[in-house]
This record gives sequence, C-alpha cells and structure tokens, in this order.
Amino acid sequence: MATNDSVGILNSAYLAVEYIDSFLPENPLQQPFKNAWTYMLNNYTKYQIATWGSLLMHELSYFLICLPGFIFQFIPYMQKYKIQQDKPGTWERQWKCFKALMFNHFFIQFPLILGTYYFTEYFNIPYDWESMPRWYVLLSQCFGCAVIEDAWHYFLHRLLHHKRIYKYIHKVHHEFVAPFGMQAEYAHPLETLILGTGFFIGIMVFCNHVILLWAWVICRLLETIDVHSGYDIPLNPLHLVPFYAGARFHDFHHMNFIGNYASTFTWWDKLFGTDSQYNSYREKLEKQECMVEKKTK
Repeated sequence: MATNDSVGILNSAYLAVEYIDSFLPENPLQQPFKNAWTYMLNNYTKYQIATWGSLLMHELSYFLICLPGFIFQFIPYMQKYKIQQDKPGTWERQWKCFKALMFNHFFIQFPLILGTYYFTEYFNIPYDWESMPRWYVLLSQCFGCAVIEDAWHYFLHRLLHHKRIYKYIHKVHHEFVAPFGMQAEYAHPLETLILGTGFFIGIMVFCNHVILLWAWVICRLLETIDVHSGYDIPLNPLHLVPFYAGARFHDFHHMNFIGNYASTFTWWDKLFGTDSQYNSYREKLEKQECMVEKKTK
C-alpha cells in the first residue's frame, strides 16, 4: 500500500511539473541544441560519442568550472570571500596538483570511460533526440544520482579516514589544508576508484539516455569544484539546493581533518553527529564577529 501511494505521489508530481512546463515559454536554446545533437549523431559513431565525447565533456567541464576560482586569486576584491585567507595559493602547489590530475584523468579515469560505450550497448541506452528526457526529468535524475553518491561518499570517505589506512590512501587528498577548485580530483589512484564508484551507482539506477551521463558529470563537477574552491561566494545558485553543504562546510574538513565527511548534502553528518566540531567552530566565529561589531560601535 505504501509503495502504491509513493508511486501515485510521484506520478502526480510528474504530471504537475509537466502541466506547468506547458505554460513556460519555449527555450530559445532548444533548437540549436537539437541541431548540434543531430549533427553529432549523423557524423560520429556511438563508440566515438560515448568514448571521446565523454572524455572531452569531462575535461572541458572540469577546467572551465575551475577557471573562475583560478581567476579569483588575482582579483584583490575577491579575497574577502576566501575562507582561509591566511593560506594563499601558490604556483608550486597548483602545478603539482595539475600534474597529478593529468595522470588520474588519463590513466585511471579514461580506462573507465572506455567502458561507457559497452555499458550503453549492454543496457540498450538510447542516443537519439526523440528519446531524450525532458529537462525536469533529467534534473530529478541528477538529484537522485547526487543523493546516492553522497551516501556512498559519506561512509567510504569516513572509512578512508580510519587511522589504519588514512596515511596510505586519503592522506594524498589532504596534502592541501586550504583547498582550491582544481584540487577536487587530486587524490590517490585507489581513492579515485573507491570514491568514484559512487558516481556510477546512480547511473546504473537512473540512466535511460546517454545525455544523463554527461549531465551528471557536469552536476557532480560543479558541486565538487565548488566545495573545494576555497571561496564562499554570495548568491551562489548552488545554495538554493536543499541541504547543500557548500564550500565552508567542506573547507572545514580540509582544515580540521575530522568531520564533515559528506560530499554534497549535510544530512548524514547531522544524523551521525560528525558535524559537531564544525558547528562549535561556527559558533566560536560568530561570537568573535559579534565582539568585533560591539567594539566598532
């Protein structure tokens, strides 16, 4: 009975969103996107799209999303939004990070990307324009992928902090106490595989079109680069996502090494009390800010 009620609620919600969508103005980017998608299908094989298209999508998305944070370090005005202002970035650290990224991207992640075509063929995942899900379905699928990945990340990330194995694997990622965007995927190869598994679970559950693979890549990179950016920018649209952790939450994890283990949302840390040190830290900062305000009045 409960299952039927849940399905009924989801169907009603889907119909409601579909009804609202019918009143929205036509997306001016839809036709150019359709033309580009059709051109891709007509000029490239499925193998080329799934393999080289996925690699290109990941690399372009990663470094384009990193670009704003990289530029911020050269803009004096943006320094007031830097979380750990006493730890500026250096060229040496960023070059070291970039070299490690290139190794992970092409020798760890790319072999996994090579399996994308065979995954879509085995599960009959479509590529055509007509089968592409609507924007609200795609958005809900990405959110579902994020929920699954966040749960996987919380428990496996917490396990990697165990004193018996921390120094062998996860310590690499914590070389930078003050994180920066490009560091998001700076990790030991084993960590890339262990925590990266959570990315694929949602795909296995929700994927009904190849576009979800790319949409979820972009969403996941937006989130992980944002929380590693080292900047808490006001009016960040990601803060509109319910229970979104954000840069301050994860920045504290790098600064403190303990607590705040989730990747995207705050609920697992709240449930298990692993955000207690962060909450105490925030309360202390707020008291200090209040005292400064009183002195300046």
